Amino acid sequence: MPEQTLARQLAAFAARTRTTGLPDPVATSVRQRVLDILGLCVAAHRLPTSHAALEHVAEQGGRAQAYVVGLPDAVPAAQAAFGNGVLAHSLDYDDTHLPSVLHPSAAVVPAALAAAQAAGADGAALTTAVAVGIEVTVRIGMAGYDPTLNNSVFFEHGQHATSICGAMGAAVAAGMLVGLDEDGLLDVLGVTASMAAGVIEANRTGGTVKRLHCGWAAHSAVTAADLVRRGFTGPPTVLEGRFGFFTAFLRGEADHDQVTDGIGERWAVPDIFFKPYPANHFTHAAIDAGLALRAQGVPVDRIDHIELRVPAAVIRTIGQPIDTKRAPDTGYQAQFSGPYAVVAGLLGGGGLGLGLGDFTDELARDPARRALMARVDVVADDECSRIFPYQFPAVVTVRTDDGRTWREEVLTNRGGPQRPLSDGELAMKFRDNVAGRLDPDTAEKVVAAVGALADVTDVADLLRPLTRLRTATD
Repeated sequence: MPEQTLARQLAAFAARTRTTGLPDPVATSVRQRVLDILGLCVAAHRLPTSHAALEHVAEQGGRAQAYVVGLPDAVPAAQAAFGNGVLAHSLDYDDTHLPSVLHPSAAVVPAALAAAQAAGADGAALTTAVAVGIEVTVRIGMAGYDPTLNNSVFFEHGQHATSICGAMGAAVAAGMLVGLDEDGLLDVLGVTASMAAGVIEANRTGGTVKRLHCGWAAHSAVTAADLVRRGFTGPPTVLEGRFGFFTAFLRGEADHDQVTDGIGERWAVPDIFFKPYPANHFTHAAIDAGLALRAQGVPVDRIDHIELRVPAAVIRTIGQPIDTKRAPDTGYQAQFSGPYAVVAGLLGGGGLGLGLGDFTDELARDPARRALMARVDVVADDECSRIFPYQFPAVVTVRTDDGRTWREEVLTNRGGPQRPLSDGELAMKFRDNVAGRLDPDTAEKVVAAVGALADVTDVADLLRPLTRLRTATD
């Protein structure tokens, strides 16, 4: 009997699930995530980095196997995975697993779409592979979560867990789609571990390289699956071995039980948080509070002071340095600003409350918004800190110049299992993301096709309508 290493148990889970199928809630969740990623890939075409990445893909040449959103001609599968992976994660609008703070779909879905097209797999096989890939990503990520730190050890070491763990999960998904058996799926984990990468310093001091991370993870996954199919092998102890993944990335500080405990019986996939707003997830409860206060009729023109109370751990991301957070210079900086989040919520916007059109450079510099942001203090709250990082809560108190006080407490995030987004809301997010780049009839056909994903016989049919996009003015 083969040694039951951690990677072997993951490979066995993947092979078994391909035969037994998925619980209905997991399959439903996968369909929602595929639609979400496709919409984000369209929306990301507004970014110069997206054009750079797709120009790179288009110039590589090679066998036409799979489509990239926004490119008319098919490209090699690994290049398609790269292109769509870059697009999927570039807007920081993709789903989030808590408490690991992983964004699993942005690597797994692009890799699976590419591998499915190259292999001629159908929508049912795609659904199963995406589910398993996301589950593997989250379980490896959670092995690196330290509950005493309330943080991921990957992040403490400067590593981008999303792309590192995402490459591993995406490789299992790709391997399933190209027909690898249990031994092959074990090997694909062993090979991909040498290709997983991601340094997170850009979050701290700038640079656009983070937008490449999920693209590289998806590219690595599809490449590894192809190489294993051709005979490459990996170490069976790739995760827990003396010189394995957990030593290399986590210095051995890994919780092995997170990888395999209850696997196949307890699924993380349905509980992964969708993002209703195109901003850093730490700001979402502040947006919700602002929207709720707006609905209560807070007179914005009479606001004297706003206090935003959040978990202590998030202040460095959305509240420091406070002068910068009160006056973001770009829409991207506004996505990471607590003061902007509250003010934007109070003013209201598009999409599911706030959409991509509410995070522009012009709005970030708007004098009226900046005047309100100047009145916002961001402070630590003990109750919010106790809840973090299983939720990213916020409490907002507004004082008006006539002495009235308004308070809104948001302790659970919209888009998570306690406050899930409906199919209709996710379709609305998709429509908002593709507006101006995809005609409404085509958008509705994509929504319908993904909704019936298990019945799709040719996965390329999902991508073809998205290969020719209109040019939109941002």
